[in-house]
Order: sequence, then structure tokens, then C-alpha cells
Amino acid sequence: MKVIQATQPIGRRSLTQMVGLTERVLRAETDFIKQQGLLQIASSGMSLTPEGVEAVTGLRGMMRELLGLKELEQQLEQLLSVNQVIVVPGDSSEEAWVKHDLGRAAVEQMSLLAEEKWNVAVAGGTTMAAVAEVMKPSSKLKSLVFLPARGGLGEEVENQANTITSKMAQQSGGSYRMLHIPDQLSKEAYESLTHDPHIKDVIRQIRSSRMIVHGIGEARTMALRRKSTKQLLQSIEERQAVAEAFGYYFSQQGEIVEKIQTVGLRLEDVQQADHIIAVAGGRAKARAIRAFLMHGTHDVLITDEGAAREMIQLCQPETEV
Repeated sequence: MKVIQATQPIGRRSLTQMVGLTERVLRAETDFIKQQGLLQIASSGMSLTPEGVEAVTGLRGMMRELLGLKELEQQLEQLLSVNQVIVVPGDSSEEAWVKHDLGRAAVEQMSLLAEEKWNVAVAGGTTMAAVAEVMKPSSKLKSLVFLPARGGLGEEVENQANTITSKMAQQSGGSYRMLHIPDQLSKEAYESLTHDPHIKDVIRQIRSSRMIVHGIGEARTMALRRKSTKQLLQSIEERQAVAEAFGYYFSQQGEIVEKIQTVGLRLEDVQQADHIIAVAGGRAKARAIRAFLMHGTHDVLITDEGAAREMIQLCQPETEV
């Protein structure tokens, strides 16, 4: 039911692949859920009824208890010096639907922490795209101004910060502004463009954002996405960078080992925000998440079970010393 909620409407064949059941077993399960009035089936696919959504919500606390997620959260809060850690079930490295749960948890925190009419800077990436996808209108969110945390990276348009910013505003009823320039510029181009009155004003708003919502990238993956020079790729490899955020590359110990000139948020701007929410999951990303968070305290980390358990394993040698 959680997978259906995260991906609805969804066809039976797609659901079969996601949950790893045979089609015969899945049909029996979904027929039973439908008989309880918790599931509806249409030509577009299966989706939960309002009663089904209520049932999943009601069972959330019990499932968290059974999976030991509260204990994971408390351990990570101590190990990573994060004010609050929220762990959702699953591993987004293996189960794509888990990103929808990460997104829902992020939207809940944004609704809880944001004040009316705040500027909210939002980064790009597939996890941030999932946050935008599940956002719903609310009286508080519709008063927010969503801003891209950085310029374009030259990647798929749906994962660009500009696109995600506009989607969040559309989904929530809020407003937005865009930054129509590449993230990585030469010094000369940077100086020229940032003197344009319109661009200058947008950058000012971005850098004064009261809330920042962002993902965390793996160093080499992000360097390749940025089409970085061979020299930078060689440098981050030699200096053992494992994480990237806001144009900074971090070692396993959370130290900055490389920095590139970017348009948009800088690390000093991030540290001055009222609330900083990192949203990143997947066991494969655990090392990067841990490295970035070791650099400084965040209000909230929203991650998944796969990343959480791996981060605790990574921290274990240090806690035993």
C-alpha cells in the first residue's frame, strides 16, 4: 500500500516489478485490499481510496517502531550533530519509490518550519524533483517564494533547480523566480552577468533565503555532471573528495578540499539561513551524506533506512576508539 501511495496511479505489472512479487500473488493481495475498501482500480491504474490513505497514515507509527527507525534517528542525531533526523523505510538506491517518501517527509518539514512569505532556496537533482512532485497546496506554502539555489548544470531539464522551483510553486500555489544562467562560469563572465540588475536582484534574494532545501551529491558524479576539467577530476580524486554541495567538494572528514565558482548560494549563505533541510538517501550515497554533514550542523536531515544503517556502520570505528 505504501508503494501504491507513492506511485499512484500505477498498473499491476509495474507494481509487480517494484515489490518483487509474482503477478498471481500480487493480484490476490490487491483484490483483498480492494475488498476492504482501501484500493480503487481504474483504467489509469491502482490508487488508494481516502480510507486507504488513512490506513497507511495510521500504520506509519507502528511500522516505524517495528523497523527500529526511531532508534536509527536518535543514533544519527548524536553521530552527525544534526538537530533532527527523519528516516523513512526502504533504500532509494534500490527502490525508486522511496524517493517519494523522502519527498513527503521534506514537504511536511517545510510546512512545519517555514514562516509566511519566506524566500526558500531549492537545489536541483532527482531527490529534489521528487519533493516537488509530492508537494500539495497549503495556506503556508502558498505564501512562499521559491528560488533556485544555483544556475543550470546542463543536465536533464526536469532535474534543474529552475524547473524544480517552478514545479514547487505550481504544486503549492506559491510564487517563484528563476535564474537563467549556467551555474559554472569563467571569472569574466561571472563579473559581467552578476552586474545585470535583474540577475543581481535574483541572486540577492537567493542568498538571503530563510530556508534552504537541498540534496547531497557524490563528488565524482557531480564533477562529471558539471562537465568539469580533467584537472578538477584529478584533484578531487587525489584529495579523496566524496561529497559535493553548493559547488564545494568535501573529504570523508567533512573538510573542504575543492571549491568552484558558482552562481547562486554559497556556503556562507547556507550557514546564515534560519532552517536548512538536507534530503538525501540511498545506501550508495551514505558516505557522501555523512561527509557533508560532518562539515556543519543542519536543522534537519531526511534520509532513508538504507543510507541510515550504512552511515551508522561508517561511524562505528570512530565511536569505538
